[in-house]
Amino acid sequence: MTTAAWFQCSAGVAGDMTTAALVDAGADQFSIIEAVHSLDIDGWAITFEAVQRCGVRATWANVVVHDHDGPHSHRPARQVLDLIGSSELSLITRNRALEVYQTLADIEGEIHGVHPDDVELHEVGAVDSIIDVVAACAALETLDIDHISHSPIGIGHGTVSTAHGQFPNPVPAVSRLLALNNAATFGVDTTMEIATPTGVALMTVLSASPSGTPMPPVQTTAIGFGAGTADVPSRPNVVQVIVGDLAAQPVGSGQAAVELAVNVDDATGEVLADAIEQLLAAGAFDAWITPIVMKKGRPAFTVHALCDPARLELLRATMISHTGSLGIRATHVDRWPQQRSEQIVVVEGHEIRVKVADHRVKVEFDDAKAVAAALGRPVRQVIALAEHLANN
Repeated sequence: MTTAAWFQCSAGVAGDMTTAALVDAGADQFSIIEAVHSLDIDGWAITFEAVQRCGVRATWANVVVHDHDGPHSHRPARQVLDLIGSSELSLITRNRALEVYQTLADIEGEIHGVHPDDVELHEVGAVDSIIDVVAACAALETLDIDHISHSPIGIGHGTVSTAHGQFPNPVPAVSRLLALNNAATFGVDTTMEIATPTGVALMTVLSASPSGTPMPPVQTTAIGFGAGTADVPSRPNVVQVIVGDLAAQPVGSGQAAVELAVNVDDATGEVLADAIEQLLAAGAFDAWITPIVMKKGRPAFTVHALCDPARLELLRATMISHTGSLGIRATHVDRWPQQRSEQIVVVEGHEIRVKVADHRVKVEFDDAKAVAAALGRPVRQVIALAEHLANN
């Protein structure tokens, strides 16, 4: 059974509110604190306190930082990524946190026109923001959350103060995250920064569904409310999470999808391989290439991408941009993704992610390849060991 978490972000979303909502839903506080302790940072404390926001009982994650460089000191992206990557976090928490911060680095690099590794992360590179991201990822793991999705995200207006001065609300990093993920949003009549880069990154990067989707069918097991710091009189300043077992699709009721395709006879293999990577990065369920023969016997390829209908325009634009084609075709199809969960197995002291479904076990090849290199063993042996461990 797959455990899902759906976040209601109508009041916005922040990293600390995400963590607090998961704790309110039952995530183990001590495991979260232990995860943050595995980072090579000190001078911090985190408590989880019961509060009320506009009459709604919620949990507030109070992160206190005593950083000798100041609680909002900035760090280069590579330093934050090294800090998380070299930690003793579990594999799934570390990978989720790295994915969130790599995305933030890429976006900040694009905004400032520098390489992602060299970009200075100001607010999102501060100790409290790092704690917010790692704590949220650890909280997801303590609840065994496999599937993450969220509602449309509320955003404010006006301007907000940043390390670079006054910026439009939402700030550029949030705007880029929303655009990159074709995220659904709506305006809230407030000048508060209710959607923060860390909160929006956690939602959009880790979501398994298109941004802003309705809650999936689940057998609800827990709900939680994570409070923001401010208590706004006009609305509860909370993020709600609903946790439950993801219901199986009824037989004969497939998930709607769109298959995009284009025939290409004037692009190199390297260009087409990059197009596949770009399509997957843009949110395609899958992307692939098949060889064909066009008119006059010309060898060519068809580039395919399978996507959610909500991402059709983004994927269409990506396919045109990266293949140079003058036209794209689309076919509406149904898909039946099988329910699966992710487990971690340990092969001779090394963690490997494994997807487990009713009918098969699938080892993450990149993990197995890295472990095989570390152990000096053939990758097929490592895969076989990981499969055996997952089946027993």
